[in-house]
Amino acid sequence: MNVLSIIPARGGSKGIKLKNLVKLNQKSLLYYTVNASLNSKIINKTIVSTDDLAIAKNAIKLGAEVISRPKKLAMDSTPLEPVIEHVLTHLKKNQNYTPDIIVILQNTSPLRNAKHIDESLLLMKKENFDSILSGFSIHTFLWKQVGNRIMPVDYDPKKRPNRQQMSEQLFENGAIFATKTKNFIKSRCRISGKIGFYKMSLENSYNVDSKDDLKLIRKFMKNNSFSK
Repeated sequence: MNVLSIIPARGGSKGIKLKNLVKLNQKSLLYYTVNASLNSKIINKTIVSTDDLAIAKNAIKLGAEVISRPKKLAMDSTPLEPVIEHVLTHLKKNQNYTPDIIVILQNTSPLRNAKHIDESLLLMKKENFDSILSGFSIHTFLWKQVGNRIMPVDYDPKKRPNRQQMSEQLFENGAIFATKTKNFIKSRCRISGKIGFYKMSLENSYNVDSKDDLKLIRKFMKNNSFSK
């Protein structure tokens, strides 16, 4: 089984300037994801897709391969799937390489590590899933905004169940997506077919999308003596 990881890392970002190179514990967000991919016992090839020279240089220094992404695929509105297609096309044309499995690892999940990646891929193989994604589970009540008021989504307040009676709710955390290449080529979607769920803890699911997220994760790392 040949497994390729793709780490999308464009230079532009609205919330945090050059977010992929921002530091946590003196190491960049890019470092945590590249390191997790390279330390995986299952991933064979690690590619960073970027339009930014500084990110490219850092990725190479960390030990990853780099594929230069055209600016038209590095816009705020660019979905992930065309980026995956660009990487696959480049590898087929230049290296005659086509993986069996594609793993997408986003730099916004610095607490996801190689163990998480390998466990998710082993689960995918064991259960013969076509795709798998990571997330966390909770038992809670969901509400939605309707104008200036809110309405329940998944229960009747007049018949409020006990926690033990509630269904487990699964939340995607964006840390790991994996799919069979043949499924991606057919669906042009990062997850399709028979989809599995790899459960991570809420703490390991923290995402960096804002400066407040950075403060929260820095505090978490400090309090838990986190190191990679």
